[in-house]
Amino acid sequence: MAQDWYRENHTPHAQIALSVRQRLFDQTSEFQRVEVVETDEYGKMLLLDGCVMCTERDEFIYHEMIIHPALCSHPNPRDVLIIGGGDGGSVREAIRHRGVKSVTLVEIDALVIEASRRFLPSIACGLDDPRVDIRVADGFVHLDDHQGAYDVIVVDSTDPVGPGEVLFTEDFFKKVKRAARPGGIVVFQSENPMYYSEVITKMHRTLRGLFSHTGLYLAPIPTYPGGLWSFTMASDEVNPLTGKIFEGRMDPAPLKYYNPKLHRGAFLLPNYVKALVTP
Repeated sequence: MAQDWYRENHTPHAQIALSVRQRLFDQTSEFQRVEVVETDEYGKMLLLDGCVMCTERDEFIYHEMIIHPALCSHPNPRDVLIIGGGDGGSVREAIRHRGVKSVTLVEIDALVIEASRRFLPSIACGLDDPRVDIRVADGFVHLDDHQGAYDVIVVDSTDPVGPGEVLFTEDFFKKVKRAARPGGIVVFQSENPMYYSEVITKMHRTLRGLFSHTGLYLAPIPTYPGGLWSFTMASDEVNPLTGKIFEGRMDPAPLKYYNPKLHRGAFLLPNYVKALVTP
């Protein structure tokens, strides 16, 4: 019997290929195709429109790094907003912080939440926490209705295509800023620096015009394009490069990736990446 393979084109000339043990879920919502497959190398994997969103084996890197640098940089993160992230991984990490009183998850596609609850319980396990408010809604509209409401805002978006394209626009960045409280921190996933260099440069040029401080940081994620991913933190009061790291505020369950020394090191960029965000 022929081996079943999942293949994702990262560019017209580069792709990732993983052998698939079984295909568990495949439905199309009004927004996108949602699939869950079980791979031999990375366990269960969530796909949106054929692109990897997370896998059981390496998701902890992405979710720990999109959440903990921001929440450990804020002196008192009480109310957190996560836009996108319907798989629940970012929520799981946010509720590790004992001082967090509420986490609002705004996911436009209910099918993503449904598939993740059913097939990825180790990732979606935080969605039932009493502090979590799940809203199937448009992030744009939610931001307009909740100005000045959040200490930390995390944009856990898909790539800048399809329904995720609007999450990389100046209009959206302005809405995010208005929804943050004074002293708030916002963080965005900001793509791979090798394949999406223009996206990163444009994003930072725009964010520098809106926030006093911005910082790009990196983490290796094997199943994402290029195997390296970037995140962008922005704030009017907290400098991501020099601000204090508040330790000891998380539940004692051990993390697999993040630690305070790595937090500092993640903002130390190789020269080719530094050039993308240098004014």
